[in-house]
Amino acid sequence: MTSSDVSAQRIPPFVSLGSARAGAASSAPAAATGQPKSVAKPATDDVSRETGAAARSNVMDSLDESSPIAQQLASESKRRERLRGRRLPRPSNTRILTVANQKGGVGKTTTTVNIAAALASAGLQVLVVDIDPQGNASTALGVEHHAEVDSIYDVLINDLPLGDVVAPCPDVANLFCAPATIHLAGAEIELVSLVAREQRLRRALDVYAKQRESEGLPRLDYVFIDCPPSLGLLTVNAFCAANEVLIPIQCEYYALEGLSQLLKNIEMIQKHLNGDLVVSTILLTMYDGRTNLAAQVAADVREHFPQQVLTAVVPRSVRISEAPSYQQTVMTYDPSSTGALSYLEAAAELAER
Repeated sequence: MTSSDVSAQRIPPFVSLGSARAGAASSAPAAATGQPKSVAKPATDDVSRETGAAARSNVMDSLDESSPIAQQLASESKRRERLRGRRLPRPSNTRILTVANQKGGVGKTTTTVNIAAALASAGLQVLVVDIDPQGNASTALGVEHHAEVDSIYDVLINDLPLGDVVAPCPDVANLFCAPATIHLAGAEIELVSLVAREQRLRRALDVYAKQRESEGLPRLDYVFIDCPPSLGLLTVNAFCAANEVLIPIQCEYYALEGLSQLLKNIEMIQKHLNGDLVVSTILLTMYDGRTNLAAQVAADVREHFPQQVLTAVVPRSVRISEAPSYQQTVMTYDPSSTGALSYLEAAAELAER
């Protein structure tokens, strides 16, 4: 998808993140305590952004310009300046991306919800489909997904319309989620005996798109499908429903080792089930610039996939890890953090491809 396909619709400024939810914390707690979302936050959360900006300015004034901290702050300031006022193009057709990697703990769900939140905050219509039985994407987006809630399980197994399970994200406008429940844990077995078992999610998305059109709702610009860390029928459904694959890769050796197997499986899907599927995007996550290993893994991935790897890199970040405990993405939990900035850059780069 290229920028030449962009419609004439004007998109709100890209840097309006955090305004989607009134009262969202602009300065997050120092550490997650696991407390519920409704628990009152400390008084320090009420400090204005202007005060925080002044404090950072004072810190910069007191630092030696050659110190690592000063250099990092200066770099982040320049990166934010490049994003300020940036408008993201609207794709000419709905882009459906499956976020997949059979290795667990590489940042699939974190990448899904944060890039989705960044795009939605820019004014684009975004749907997240959670097909991971753990339901972590549903948690991060603040959408109920207990056993009594109709979920993507009912869509895949019981043919319930997707529109009946889609719920809006309470923190970000234009962002919607089809939640997952624990029932999905048995869906792999139940799908085996069903007709056209690999195409059920694709058909559900097609019907939902027509439903939105008939109801006069805006067309979806992006659909992100968050997959479980496996290559079973749920992931196959995601591959068949999508036209692009986004692969988050942790900057460690084991992540590289599993990538070849993932690409072989995608190649099989391309040959037999979905010839339109392409690996369009690779995102390096959990990057630690202090280690030679991370730099080496990043260099190897860029060498083998020069067109697919995003320039943006997501570092290890406490704020990113804390956000789900408050049922939020890092975009609303701490929009001024380094992690939020990295996902902003990744979303902008993805949208402009």
